[in-house]
Amino acid sequence: MKTVCLDCNTVYAPDDARWARFASLGDFEVYDRTDESEIVERCAGADAVLTNKVPLSAATIAKLPGLRYIGVLATGYNIVDVKAAAAAGVAVTNIPSYSTRSVAQQVFALLLAITNRVEEYARENASGRWCRSLDFSYRLQEWHELAGKTMGIVGLGHIGAAVAAIASALGMKVAVYTSKSQAELPEEYVKMELDELFATADVVSLHCPLTDSTRNMADARRLSLMKPSAILINTARGPLVDEAALADALNEGRIFAAGLDVLCNEPPEAECPLVGARNCFITPHIAWASSEARERLFEIAFENLKAYAEGRVQNRVN
Repeated sequence: MKTVCLDCNTVYAPDDARWARFASLGDFEVYDRTDESEIVERCAGADAVLTNKVPLSAATIAKLPGLRYIGVLATGYNIVDVKAAAAAGVAVTNIPSYSTRSVAQQVFALLLAITNRVEEYARENASGRWCRSLDFSYRLQEWHELAGKTMGIVGLGHIGAAVAAIASALGMKVAVYTSKSQAELPEEYVKMELDELFATADVVSLHCPLTDSTRNMADARRLSLMKPSAILINTARGPLVDEAALADALNEGRIFAAGLDVLCNEPPEAECPLVGARNCFITPHIAWASSEARERLFEIAFENLKAYAEGRVQNRVN
């Protein structure tokens, strides 16, 4: 079996010794990055392809008649035309639930960066501001406890549930938009419709997949429902948010802040309206990437491919 990994650098560098495990399953070629123009040439003759962000379209799959397996090195698999793959007899697998704890932690890293401004205080004090202070303490801005505030969670899958548990531990009230019934939820969680949740919550955290119905769910109309003191957190998919509408809401002070780990284009274009927007805290799609999460991803990716080589398919999405 010949396997090609198209963009290993998203997980580990190509010379990382971990990749030797894949070579134990047959011929293995690994590339740090692959341009779309290089996909067909590099995958020629491959039985299996591993990809994180390199797209495999219907047209590309049609040019790879020997391909029988695509292993997506992520939970989301929208970079693969799964219907075209199924029609061509190509199994597509993903890596479910490997980053739940990491993403949940990043939600609160973003939230606390907004509310507590630890980095700003550390930067000010490194330049001597506290040394120059006439008082024992100083404040850059007013800040508030999270206890008693409402965390609105859109989507109560593994990550949404983990975020809800942390919010509860911090003394926050939890409101959820979910397909689950109220009877299926913990007694203290309150199910709400989406507009009600945006209007009610002090913090709205997005944890739903990107579909035609969820694209731009945080649009100008829905953002207008939020409190001026509210915070929007997005660690799910960039296109869940109308970026221009969010930038306007932030710059005009109609909502307080946003914490984003994902954007519509990654890396963002220079003219992205959220880059430099008021009170917009952006991290470069790192919520999934703790050392522990990447180890889990790698292990599941290997086990997925090993299962396929043994005539079984696990974590198939098509």
